Amino acid sequence: MTKGAYAQMAISGAILRVRATPRARRPGLDHAEGVFRIAVTAPADEGRANAAVTEALAHALGVAKTRLTLISGATARDKVFRLD
Repeated sequence: MTKGAYAQMAISGAILRVRATPRARRPGLDHAEGVFRIAVTAPADEGRANAAVTEALAHALGVAKTRLTLISGATARDKVFRLD
């Protein structure tokens, strides 16, 4: 995927819903029905999958990772991010 493919959604204060799949065979990102589906190869231990999901979402939006804040779902597959 190209950087900033979903740049039109990068509005300050936006709430982004994500469905994460850790330990996927291959990474991927899709957006359907208002939910980003992000597959990462990182395991879910010690926050590695959350870091990989944050990085993939930031890349898709074309923003810095530091602008994304994980609001809920740190230990769940369904996550909610806020774009600062």
